[in-house]
Amino acid sequence: MTKVTFDNTNAQFFTALKQSVDAYFKQNRLKKTGNFKLYLKTLVLIPAAIALYALVLFVPMSGWLAILLCALLGLDIAFIGFNVMHDACHGSYSTKKWVNYTVGLSMNAIGSNAFIWKIKHNIIHHTYTNIDGVDDDIAKLPVIRLCESQKRLKMHKYQHWYALFAYSLASLSWVLFTDFLKYFNQKIASTPINTFNTKEHLIFWASKVLYVLFYIAVPIYLVGFVKFLIGFSVMHAVMGITIGIVFQLAHAVENTQFLDANDDKHQKLETGWAEHQVATTSNFATKNKIVTWCLGGLNFQVEHHLFPRISHVHYPAINKIVIENCKKFGVTYNAYPTMRAAIISHFRYMKYVGQAA
Repeated sequence: MTKVTFDNTNAQFFTALKQSVDAYFKQNRLKKTGNFKLYLKTLVLIPAAIALYALVLFVPMSGWLAILLCALLGLDIAFIGFNVMHDACHGSYSTKKWVNYTVGLSMNAIGSNAFIWKIKHNIIHHTYTNIDGVDDDIAKLPVIRLCESQKRLKMHKYQHWYALFAYSLASLSWVLFTDFLKYFNQKIASTPINTFNTKEHLIFWASKVLYVLFYIAVPIYLVGFVKFLIGFSVMHAVMGITIGIVFQLAHAVENTQFLDANDDKHQKLETGWAEHQVATTSNFATKNKIVTWCLGGLNFQVEHHLFPRISHVHYPAINKIVIENCKKFGVTYNAYPTMRAAIISHFRYMKYVGQAA
């Protein structure tokens, strides 16, 4: 693994920010983990997914209605990932570790693997955000080029046109290919995985078998191969586009920074970890309550990267504290006022980086 270090010797910004955030929770007598708002989301989103699954398979309906319900199932699964799984895998869903671990297995229920994801996301991405060569979230070559330090291919000139199609395949690739690639290689990008134990090996294989059973074998048996293939493809296309767009809006837009781990000057950074998180991350649509509810607060990405162990239900409140401290310490705070503005910026950036030398 390429060694990248931060200069945290003068961490005045993050120290002051953390003190302000801690004071907010203490003064309001709040826990940093989830509350009834999060648990209500869980009681809405998970039963909705089960109901959509059952309707498509067991209730006779027109083909177009079935396709619509498969699309809604893909959207709902993405929302489960944003709202329920994400908080649980970060340890912010509950104060009880066993609850976080159990709820985090919803990642396995929707096709992937929570153990691998925690290493890939919590440890690597949240530490080395937008650092090419380490952050697996921006390692999309050869299909997509996400920063100028990555090799440019001729097809990247058109990536802003085909990106949505690539995103539509993302969750399918994740479930059926990249999880296995990471598992057998025992490596995520340049970071080795040395902590798989017998329990996690068993969970990996058991959840993959159950996924094939419930998402592939049972639907084929009940509705036939062609209908299954259409519904399965629609579900994953909607899920992939939703997940892809949301995560790209947080880091691959015009106002965020990228670094190259293979560049000597970037292996020992002059900035602290917190300043790096703010520079490589962007918020969007923070005033839109519907977006915030659906995306599990991932539109407050700056707050999430600074305080990943605080539940997303608290991000709107601490957003003001973050902005105040950024102004106080001269740290540039990145944000787009609407989701539309962020999407436009993302595709403008994709066009630029697809053509840049």
